[in-house]
Amino acid sequence: MEFHHQVKHVRTVLQLSQKQLAEALHVSFATINRWENAKVLPSPLAQKMFYDFCESNFIQEAFLKQL
Repeated sequence: MEFHHQVKHVRTVLQLSQKQLAEALHVSFATINRWENAKVLPSPLAQKMFYDFCESNFIQEAFLKQL
């Protein structure tokens, strides 16, 4: 699954708004919006933060990449 789909999937599963996910990851709402709309690909560090957040919410990175 492409990264922008992963972000949307995680938000949907966790029932979070873009604003809530942005706050959890300490990034702006605009950043989450750009990720979801495939406007930008996050840096490796930002991707790690996202996957760490997923793991802390019992969503495995490997699972997301298989979807």
